[in-house]
Formats: sequence, C-alpha cells, structure tokens
Amino acid sequence: MATHIMGIRHHGPGSARNVRARLEELKPDIILVEGPPEADTLLEWVGNEHLQPPIAILAYEPDAPHHSAFYPFAEYSPEWQAISYARQHRIPVRFMDLPLTHVFALDREKEAPAATDPTLNNEAAVPDTEQATFDPIALLATADGYTDGETWWDHMFEYRQQNEQVFDAVMEAMQTLREELAAHTDPRNELREAWMRKMIRQAEKEMYSEIAVICGAWHAPALQTMPPAKTDNELLKGLPKVKVACSWTPWTFHRLSFQSGYRAGIKSPGWYQHKWEHPADDGTRWLTNVARLFRDKQMDISTAHVLEAVRLSNALAAMRQLPAPALEELNEATIAILCNGDHLPMQLIEKELIVSNRIGSVPEDVPKAPLQADIEKQQKKLRLQVTADFKDYSLDLRQPNDLQRSIFLHRLHLLDINWGEQHRADGKGTFREQWRLQWAPELTVDIIDKSCWGNTVDAAASSYVTEMATRSTTIREVCRLLEDCIPAELPEATDMLINRVNNMAAASSDVLQLIEVLPPLVAITRYGNVRKTDAGLVLAILESMIARICIQLPPACTGVAEDAATAMLDQLYSLNDAIQTLQNNDITNAWQHALQLISRNPHAARSLAGYATRLLSDARLLSNEELVRTFSVAMSVGNNPADAAAWLEGFLRGSGSLLLVDDTLLHLLQNWVNDLGDDIFIQLLPLLRRTFAAFSSPERRQIGEKIKKGDNTSSSSKVLTNTEDNRGQLGVPVILQLLGYGQTKNQVIHE
Repeated sequence: MATHIMGIRHHGPGSARNVRARLEELKPDIILVEGPPEADTLLEWVGNEHLQPPIAILAYEPDAPHHSAFYPFAEYSPEWQAISYARQHRIPVRFMDLPLTHVFALDREKEAPAATDPTLNNEAAVPDTEQATFDPIALLATADGYTDGETWWDHMFEYRQQNEQVFDAVMEAMQTLREELAAHTDPRNELREAWMRKMIRQAEKEMYSEIAVICGAWHAPALQTMPPAKTDNELLKGLPKVKVACSWTPWTFHRLSFQSGYRAGIKSPGWYQHKWEHPADDGTRWLTNVARLFRDKQMDISTAHVLEAVRLSNALAAMRQLPAPALEELNEATIAILCNGDHLPMQLIEKELIVSNRIGSVPEDVPKAPLQADIEKQQKKLRLQVTADFKDYSLDLRQPNDLQRSIFLHRLHLLDINWGEQHRADGKGTFREQWRLQWAPELTVDIIDKSCWGNTVDAAASSYVTEMATRSTTIREVCRLLEDCIPAELPEATDMLINRVNNMAAASSDVLQLIEVLPPLVAITRYGNVRKTDAGLVLAILESMIARICIQLPPACTGVAEDAATAMLDQLYSLNDAIQTLQNNDITNAWQHALQLISRNPHAARSLAGYATRLLSDARLLSNEELVRTFSVAMSVGNNPADAAAWLEGFLRGSGSLLLVDDTLLHLLQNWVNDLGDDIFIQLLPLLRRTFAAFSSPERRQIGEKIKKGDNTSSSSKVLTNTEDNRGQLGVPVILQLLGYGQTKNQVIHE
C-alpha cells in the first residue's frame, strides 16, 4: 500500500502533463483530488462530449445562493487531467478538501460575505490581507532572482522538457518553506489539511493499494507526514454545517486570469492552452496565429515578418538559456518585427490570444435549477448566443422573433439577471432596440438566486416584480418597475403596478414627485404600436396625475428659493415635453391654465415665471404686445436685478430664437444690461453667461450678428418704449461679450 502526493499549481500545461505522465506510470486504483466532496456526484459527467472546459463547479447554499464558490477547470488544469484519467480508466476519483457544508457555515459564523472568487487553490482560505503579503511561490522566485512567482514557476516547471522527480522537488521546496514560515499557518488551512488526511486514511482503510493525491503544492508536505488520526479528529470535531448544492457551469478564460480578480488566476490562459495543444512549438505556430489576427484586422503582415520574428524569439531564448521561446520572448519579437516597435497592437494580442475569449460548455441534461433550464431553452429557441465576448443585436420589434427576444431580455433585466445591456437605438422609432449581450459565469448565481420566484422566466419575473412593488414605498420606485415591466409583457404584474401607481398618486401630496414620474409613464404609452400593451390604462392614470399636478403646481412655485427653483425648472422642462408627447387637448388645456397662473403670480419663483411665460408664448396664447409688456415689466430697472436675471434664464430656457424674431425683446434686453451697475453686472455675469451658453452655436452667432448691425427693428415688431437709443447702444458690446464676442462691460464704460 502506497500513497503518492503530487503537489501542483492549479492551472498550467506543464503541471497537467506531469500529473498525467505520473498517473500513467503509477496506475493507481484511486485518485484523490483537492476539491469539495459535495461535488463528487458531478464527476460522472467528466468525459461527456458536451462537457468542454473551461468549466467550473458552482457550489452554493440553496437558501442563500449568493453564498457560493466556483471551482474552475481548464483542459490544462492538473485536477482536470487527473479526473479525466480516472474516468477513462474506470477507477474511483474523489474530492478530498474540507466540505463546503462546513466552510460556508464557518464563514457565516465570522459574519463574512460569501466568497465569490474561485476557490480551487491552495491559498483560497487565506484572508485577503494575509494573501497580499504571503505568497510562498514568490519567495522562491525572489530567492532565485526572478521578479514574480508565475514567471519562475513557468521556467522551472511549465516549460521544462525533462520532468523526472519534479514532484519530489516541489515537495522538498514546500517543506523547507513551511518550516521557515511556520508563523504564517492559517487555522482554515489546518482544518483543510486535517480533512485531506482524513480522506487519505479512509482510502487506506478501504484497502486501496495505490493512492494518488493531487493537491496544491503548499499542502503537499502536510499530507506526506500523517499525525495520529485522533489529532485530526479533535480538530474537526463540532464543525458547523449548512446545506450545499453543486452544479457544472460554463467558465471563461478571462475569468481564469488575474485580470478578473481570481486569486489563483494566471496571466495568460490562452497562451497556456496553446502550450497544452502544441508543447513542441518553437514559436512558429504562435506567431502565425498573431499574423493571422493582424491580417484579420487589416494589418499588413508578410510571411517574412513571421519568419524573422521566429528567429528573433529563438535567439532571445538562447541568450537567456531557455530551451524554447516563452511568452516574454515571443511578445518582444512581435513588438520589434510585427509591430515595428509599437506597443499598442499588443493590446489586441493580449485580448484575443494571450488571454483569449474561450468559453466552455455544459450538457443540457446536467442537473440544474428549473429556472436555469428554462433560460437555456429560450436562449436556444431565440438563437441568442452565449459568448464570452460581447455581441450586439439590433432588434426590429415588428419581426416576431426579435420581439420575443426583446421580451425575454426585458424579463431577465427585471430579475436583475443582466446578461444583456440595452443601448440607445439609432432613430427615434419605438420599433427598434439595441442590445449588447455578454455572458459571465456569475450570472448562474443570479439565476439560481431568483429560482425561488418561479420555474420559468415569465413566472419568476412576474412574482419578483409584484413583490418588489409591494415593498416599494415611493411612487418613483413603482413607476420605474412599471416602465421596465411594460416591454417585458407581464400582464398580471402590469395591472398590479398600474393600480399601485394610481393609489399612491391619489395619496401623494408631493407635486414634485408626481412630476418626476410623469415622463416615464408617458414613454410607456409609446409602446402601443409594436407591443400588446393597453396604453389606455396608463393614459387614465396620466390624466388623473396631470390634473392633480396642474392644481398643486402654481402654489408650489410660490416662495421657492432660486436654487430649488433651478431644480424645479428642469422638472418642468421634462414635464412640458411629456405633455407635448401625449397630444391630448384636455391635458394640454389644463397645463396651459396652470402656466398662466404661474406667469402672472408676482410671488412665484422668477425663473419658473419666466419659463411659464415662454411656454405661453410658444403656444401663441400671448400676443406680441402682451409678450413685450410682460418682458418689459420683468426686466424693468425697478426690479431686483437678480430676480430679473432669473426670470430671463427661465424665459430663454432651451432656445434664444425669440431674440432673433422679435427685435423689441432684444432691444429691451440691451437696455437692461446697460443699466446694470458694475458690481451687479459682475455678480450676475455667471448666471447670464449660463443662460446664453445654453443656446445653440447658430443661435449665438445669429444673435451676435444682429447686435453688430445695430437697431434695425422692423415695423411689424416696433412698439413705443421709454428708452434712449444712444444709451441703448452702450449695451451692445455687453451683449456681445455675453455671447462670447467683443469687450467686457468695464472696458465699454471706460471708453
């Protein structure tokens, strides 16, 4: 009876090849692999043609799915090769790490958040603070003159062509490190290693004669020397428990990389896959792939470039006493020969080749939550590809399949399963949507988390939205749910949300909150053309809400500080756009009546009164004489200059076209600016400049040209005013300065 300990790094082509060769030599009758014992039942799927790495074991608490852990595998993971060997030779294979039923329970006792990082690594249980300062491989690398642990490990183990006694060397190195770094022992690691020894003893008790153990290099010495079983049993006694479930899920090379935050990650998953598939490549295949990628991106690369880059990479390897070019040498040759010294194209190589965008696959009949099965079924039916790279879809909602795609994606969005992100579509029609889809392994956790709401996407989305609406305490939150629910076509949930919005609006005394939620509700009515939406239900609520707003708004505009009025001005701007979109005569009449009350109220905030006056003018409810009279009163010298400036800001909100078509208004504005004292002018200048800066460039240019021409007031717009033309001319340079032309007011005065 013999136990063979193989300490490995968890992802590496050399380590995987060494493990495979060692197993072929030993021919063990059982294999123990570092991993969660709860996932033993999943190992029967290894060897299925549809289970293709990169994949991961997802372990989670059914009662709290976000308390989870991933155990990823690539084809070049030593654990995967060991499991594959066992399945091919029909020998038992088991996971032997500390069960997650205890790990998750211990995490709960510490009141720590669930570990969502992949944890199939020998440092998984080390806290982040300790992990940041304690890396045994890095210590060995530093002692050997390397700057980082991964490069050292690659040169020592992954790229070596002669690997006899490699596991003995790893064992000796780790044993020395553990003796020197005894102070870094971690209680969780001690529990894990005690459980691993327990599993080894169990295999020995079952009379297996050749036991192969695959574990992280750091743990290997702890499994080589076995303390008394009683010691380990005492350490493991009384551990807390929770329920744990496991499943296979697709993984990606990006998630295997350091870039994703994976603590056991590697720098170059795509490069490792290449080394696994082509171990004898001298760089020719790799650089050919680089050249092909560049050519696909319309970059001119010749065969001579590739040959020269191969020669350079091999020369660099020889200078550095390496048996073959490693990734560093190939990258240097690529930059020098293929990129002409430009580092920018390396970003493309990094993404497409060094890291790569590969995603694994899982058989459809692997045990999974019903909601997950329904989502995968609809993905296939709607021909939505699950890819690690983003993929854009332009949906024409007039087409049945695109409409169903949109409904499906909106339902996932309601469930906070953010596989797709909606972008603004070109054009203003409501029949087009633009989506960008990118699958991430963490979405599987989100799906399992939402499985408690229903077994299908529509049932789960409807139940979840109903519950969220019940919990919502503001009409804003409910309206946002309603806006998202309409394109998801969930009739029962939509009816419930409409009733809740109606009830909350009736009970609300906050007119600003009603104004805030109105534009999204108006947007909902626009879906009637392409979706089976009864816009009449929403329209009835809108009529009721706008009636309340029109009654409550005039008093709400009274006694408002100007800073608060500025925020209200933005809301009124959106409200007016929404009302114009509805094109409902009754609603428009009620709105215009409210505007008249605000415009005529001397106690209303000046910016709001100015904006109300502007809207009445645009609606042709003020004659030219009435408009000039109102403008003249608001901008008269007797008014507080700050109030006049605020009124002007509201009046000119959105466009300065009135100043182009009505010379009298422009003339009045010139006189008002000219009459301002120097100190007041400087005080009001930021507000005035902000007002004019909001105009479009053509408007500012035309106003400036008109002022330069002087007083060419047409007869149709002339009215009698008590102004002096000579004094009015003094205001021309000031207006030009506000528009970004000419001199300052002080310069005008001094001249």
